[in-house]
Amino acid sequence: MTTTLQPAPARRVTAAPKPRRRIALLPSAVLLLGAVYCLVPTLWILIGSTKSRSQLFSTATYLPSFGSGLVDNIKGLSSYDGGVFWHWMLNSFLYAAVGGVLATSVSAATGYALAKYQFRGRTVLFNAIVAGVLLPQVVLAIPQYLLLARVGLTDSYLAVILPQLFNPYGIYLSRIYAAAAVPDSLLDAGRIDGASEARLFRSIGLRLMVPGLITVFLLQFIAIWNNFLLPFVMVTSDSKFPLTVGLYSLLRHGSDQASLYSLVITGTLLSVIPVIALFLCLQRYWRIDLVTGGLK
Repeated sequence: MTTTLQPAPARRVTAAPKPRRRIALLPSAVLLLGAVYCLVPTLWILIGSTKSRSQLFSTATYLPSFGSGLVDNIKGLSSYDGGVFWHWMLNSFLYAAVGGVLATSVSAATGYALAKYQFRGRTVLFNAIVAGVLLPQVVLAIPQYLLLARVGLTDSYLAVILPQLFNPYGIYLSRIYAAAAVPDSLLDAGRIDGASEARLFRSIGLRLMVPGLITVFLLQFIAIWNNFLLPFVMVTSDSKFPLTVGLYSLLRHGSDQASLYSLVITGTLLSVIPVIALFLCLQRYWRIDLVTGGLK
């Protein structure tokens, strides 16, 4: 008996899946473009502030000057109009610090109440506050000016600080953080010991909400520091201008005097330094917040 050998059936060779490197590189490319978009103007300001008045328009845009241009620009800016730039800087600190602390306090109390107390209309009130985030400042500036003009508070420091006290986004963040960071069992234990609601808020609520409130304060500080429209509408005296309005007025004068452009660029660079310093000083609170959230 003879046996015939039949050839084995051919196996299908499947191609290996192609690597998706192109798809993976797309988010990195978008992030890189976003970083370049944010850093290029800052780099231009940094380089432009090192140039003298004659070098600003006669040299290459991104070619820095290694002379004494930066020092001379700072001296010229400090001596301009009797040192009014540093008065604008002090006004910005006043507006941002006082307004940030008061707005953070209002946000903390409101967010804590919305998170820890049950009362009629709480959901409707919270939804109305969240809806306030959608309203742009351009829409609110004129009504706020008319209200403060009726009580005679325009062209004053309060005209810039008072409209900043109610921050819908800060209230939203405070409510979310209070609901997650302040346990109800701890508040109930304090009520059993006879503590009042005000003391519970001061001794327990605020202490546990500190990392979140630091974020609220920082966001509000930066928003007030960079705000241009509100002080531009409310304030008319040069002595009450913040940096944003003061540098804008200096830029308007620079249309007639081209030599002032270098002072405006240097002033813009100096106005960014306090915000960077504030970020570096407060970043440890964010680390504490991240560690606490990980432990929970």
